[in-house]
Amino acid sequence: MIVMKFGGTSVEDAAAISRVAGIVRDRAKQKPAVVVSALGGFTDSLVAMGKAAAKGDLAAALKLWKAGRQRHLAVLAGVKGAGAAEEQVQELFGNLQDVLKGIAALGELSPRTQDNVLSFGEMLSSVMVVALFKAAGVDAIHIDARQCIVTDNCHTKAVPLLDQTNSRLRSALKEHLAKNRVPVLGGFVGATEDGTQTTLGRGGSDFSAAIVGAALGAKKIEIWTDVEGMLTTDPRICKDARRIEVIGFEEASELAYFGAKVLHPATLIPAVESNIPVYVLNSRNPKSTGTCIQQHAPHSATTFRAIALKKGTKILNIRAPRLLINHGFLRSLFEVFEKHSLSPDLVNTSEVSVSVALDGTRDVKALVSDLKRLGQVDVENGKAIVCLVGDNIRGRVGICADVFAVVAKHGVNIHMVSQGASEINISFVAEENEAVRAVKALHAHFFEEEKLTFAAKGDEVYAGCSGVA
Repeated sequence: MIVMKFGGTSVEDAAAISRVAGIVRDRAKQKPAVVVSALGGFTDSLVAMGKAAAKGDLAAALKLWKAGRQRHLAVLAGVKGAGAAEEQVQELFGNLQDVLKGIAALGELSPRTQDNVLSFGEMLSSVMVVALFKAAGVDAIHIDARQCIVTDNCHTKAVPLLDQTNSRLRSALKEHLAKNRVPVLGGFVGATEDGTQTTLGRGGSDFSAAIVGAALGAKKIEIWTDVEGMLTTDPRICKDARRIEVIGFEEASELAYFGAKVLHPATLIPAVESNIPVYVLNSRNPKSTGTCIQQHAPHSATTFRAIALKKGTKILNIRAPRLLINHGFLRSLFEVFEKHSLSPDLVNTSEVSVSVALDGTRDVKALVSDLKRLGQVDVENGKAIVCLVGDNIRGRVGICADVFAVVAKHGVNIHMVSQGASEINISFVAEENEAVRAVKALHAHFFEEEKLTFAAKGDEVYAGCSGVA
């Protein structure tokens, strides 16, 4: 069997879902299980509803609610046999309205309540997708993901409890797959053992698909988006960005963590552990072979496989004059980060200071207050991380010199460098307004001036991922 996950742009309206039904129908012999995201843009709308209600502006929240309801009902309009689905959609929106009124009455949006609000997106889309699948001749059945994906109670970023989850998924899906029926689940959502709704974090539908694939021993996992696969860099930065045909799990994870938006960073973990290849495909061009992500990729003919850019970064510089005699300094430093549930992106150390790159959207006032007990703390905003990923970077002589010569030539000042902790990654921090220029220059040098051939067709590993059946 295979798992097929369709993102928000792939199920954004009736035409898109009908196109998806055709893709699934073409794979019927492979016994697909389908995971879907909320309709494109609707999760953002749900976030706005919750925030408006929490501020006491129930009218604004209900205006968004009304628009969302009209949009979802429009998807089902004219669909033969969709009466039951329409009733479910109306009921779900009624429940959402009650939740919003409750938030407005309390004037508070707790993480638990936010999970409740956000879960409506995938619950609605999965119900509607089943209705349109049936209308298109696909024998589909709705499976409530909240009954299958069991998580801890860490709301907004819950962690699946895999033993219970695997057992429930097998029990809920295997019988339907054996009867050539297509189970459809909403991604992103789960529930604690006592039934309290949770979410896996933004982008968690990819994670859901990987969890389902690992639990059922899938032959492959397909992530369907609106792009041709993973590219050598963001095409909005470089119009000449190229499609990567095959890439290793570790490389793809690094790119995802450092800004590549095709995949959720946690997506690949269940796939890696089960050695299941993941394909990134374009639902608007089903004939494209996309990108295959597998355990080990063939050597790239270019120096790097891809370049990622992560904007919105800040640097914390912590200086401790007595660091040389304070052997517990680093331990104390990271205990502070753990206390505030913050994970550094990059870390540089010297004899008297430590520099840490962090997600710039996080509030660090309390963190900085605690860090000042260890030494002097400076915060630098407006930075970005540029990450170059490739295989066996550490073993290539002169590679750093090549990278920084290109960057220097284009007048980009570097604030931090990380190389050596990973064999597949060179990262550096620059001013955000200079980082785009750096990416363009590096992409031109390493991908447009070097011969672009990702793998020889005779390569045994590559041949195993040369197409999507």
